[in-house]
Amino acid sequence: MTRFALTVVRHGETRLNKEKILQGQGIDEPLSETGFKQAAAAGIFLNNVKFTHVFSSDLVRTKQTVHGILEKSKFCKDMTVKYDSRLRERKYGVAEGWPLSELRAMAKAAGQECPVFTPPGGETLDQVKMRGKDFFEFLCQLILKEAGQNEQFSQEAPSDCLESSLAEIFPLGKNCASKFNSDSGAPGLVASVLVVSHGAYMRSLLDYFLTDLKCSFPVTLSRSELTSVSPNTGMSVFIINFEKGEVKPTTQCVCVNLQGHLTGVTKTH
Repeated sequence: MTRFALTVVRHGETRLNKEKILQGQGIDEPLSETGFKQAAAAGIFLNNVKFTHVFSSDLVRTKQTVHGILEKSKFCKDMTVKYDSRLRERKYGVAEGWPLSELRAMAKAAGQECPVFTPPGGETLDQVKMRGKDFFEFLCQLILKEAGQNEQFSQEAPSDCLESSLAEIFPLGKNCASKFNSDSGAPGLVASVLVVSHGAYMRSLLDYFLTDLKCSFPVTLSRSELTSVSPNTGMSVFIINFEKGEVKPTTQCVCVNLQGHLTGVTKTH
């Protein structure tokens, strides 16, 4: 079995988030003052996690967030971030720069509901989901290839430390699994991956994990919680397991949209 951890974090708040304006891909707004504080808070919360790989959307708000996280890290300050356009927010076409209320009005006029409605020039939910699937499959192949090339991994860098660093940080609670590892006899993690992305994209990725990969989620989570948009710098953590001879991985969700690190930080919606 080959196992790795995947921590997905939404970017910090921007001025347009606060004003409920759609950004998508066409409006590259930087973080607000609150957004920088949220990124720093996320970094402090994750500062003991020994990430082996870091990926981010190539938009400004995610770039600023990932650097805000890494500069607080005890182990990952100098890590190279790989920027990937497949991690960008959903494209909203003509609705980018418009209030969310306008998108809802357009959807209602078309006899549809958000987020199913696709404005002219925008991406469908299936297209966003396919971007998520493409990135995830690329990531899995990368980790499997590296693990196969490094047969001495457990001797050179004990993988137990990767798992313990995550297990110590993510507390048990309403949005968390009852226990971090459902199989105490499983081998340690070969990698711990950080991905910084966007709200609608993360919701589509969760849908892919839930419907296509039959991901195991914490039993306390309702369907509405699984389909809600993550708060700014909300975190979701997964353990990805590859059994020998199996094509598809099994996935376990540790937590969804965790936001305890934002206590004391001004929160906006």
